[in-house]
Amino acid sequence: MSVFRKKNVEHMIAGAQSAGLKKALGALDLTFLGVGAIIGTGIFVLTGTGAVQAGPALMISFLIAAIACGFAALAYAEFASTIPVAGSIYTYSYATLGELAAWIIGWDLMLEYGLATSAVSVGWSGYLQSLLEGFGIALPVALTAAPGALPGHLTLFNLPAFLVMMAITTLLSVGVRESTRVNNLMVAIKVIVVLLVIAVGVFHVTPANWHPFMPNGWRGVFGAAAVMFFAFIGFDSVSSAAEEVKDPKRDLPVGIIASLAVCAVLYVAVAGVVTGIVPSAKFAHISHPVSYALQAAGQNWVAGLIDLGAVLGMLTVILVMAYGQTRVIFAMSRDGLLPAALSRVHPRFATPFLTTWLCGLFFGLIGALVPLDVLAELINIGTLAAFSMVSIAVLILRRTHPELPRAFRCPGVPVVPVLAVASCLFLMVNLAGVTWIAFVAWVTLGIAIYFGYSRRRSKLAHGVQPH
Repeated sequence: MSVFRKKNVEHMIAGAQSAGLKKALGALDLTFLGVGAIIGTGIFVLTGTGAVQAGPALMISFLIAAIACGFAALAYAEFASTIPVAGSIYTYSYATLGELAAWIIGWDLMLEYGLATSAVSVGWSGYLQSLLEGFGIALPVALTAAPGALPGHLTLFNLPAFLVMMAITTLLSVGVRESTRVNNLMVAIKVIVVLLVIAVGVFHVTPANWHPFMPNGWRGVFGAAAVMFFAFIGFDSVSSAAEEVKDPKRDLPVGIIASLAVCAVLYVAVAGVVTGIVPSAKFAHISHPVSYALQAAGQNWVAGLIDLGAVLGMLTVILVMAYGQTRVIFAMSRDGLLPAALSRVHPRFATPFLTTWLCGLFFGLIGALVPLDVLAELINIGTLAAFSMVSIAVLILRRTHPELPRAFRCPGVPVVPVLAVASCLFLMVNLAGVTWIAFVAWVTLGIAIYFGYSRRRSKLAHGVQPH
């Protein structure tokens, strides 16, 4: 059936090998790349949401989310080292599960990356406002948050969130590249900020604030884990660099697992400190929980540094996620599944200019008009579904192409991929019902577009084997 037609794996690998990209990245570079993409709104903003839901047991929630990501990361590493081509999960799915599955996952990724930029822009806005307040500058309340985001206040539009999205969109549309040196600098700033929170905050912890440890029981812990999963999204950016890694067999798994492990340790420590300083229930509707905890401890100078570090550090996360989204759309358009205009390159800037601005404006408005907690759950369900499909695809590729050289092999197959799928589905079950409704609606819309437009215009449908 046409919906199961697949790209030729050998053709894709040959195309990647002829690209001529320089293999310059090592394990340390990949670890920095992963940590840079991971540390952002998840830890700086959603810690407050998670603390209200799980209480001090938020520390366990972080560990559960990290383990689920770890299983999926091993599957990612095998695919990235075996088929090192652009498009991430979309491309892997096209080669193993067929065109319809690839379309659904690409459609899913479009939403995931887009909502991720919206969510990070909202978190960035909260910390910018906190930083400005330290200088006595306050924006009109109506322009500080999405409608209904602040109970008791009339809010209409999150202006800072929208403006930062427009700034990043402008940079991407004119072809600004993020150098390794700039990325590493931003990573260093974020890690220093997190270590500062731990080093200063630990002396202001009141153990009594950790009781009760699980105010909402295990249901609250699992529900928070499903939300805090967002804090680890970004490690897949490591796998996308496979084609430029010196020794993918060693460096890819090290980079992926090391970045996850480093962030998991930092997250658990931060969760313990902030819930030890401030009772968990007080974090409700706080958009900058980490600096808020230090303010409560009387360490305003540290809180100011945290605000500054978060404002600077989250910019790179928006940039990386926005870049990833436009490139997935570019790949789908190049394959004929989306209109050709979306893969048209600007003659002067050499970027997918139209796609970049359409995405920037659309998701900039979403960030300005939709509350953060709603955005986070929508991102998570899409990402969890994507990670499940990657794990399934590893099993399929092992059976259909056992002869392919694999620079890295996911250990414990089929157990590890099955555990990855099971843990992702478990976290999905713990998300809110309205999140499922929105997700099903988005997927249904995507399937309708596929059968109404993409299936007949696919290059594979016309006998063309795209890269």
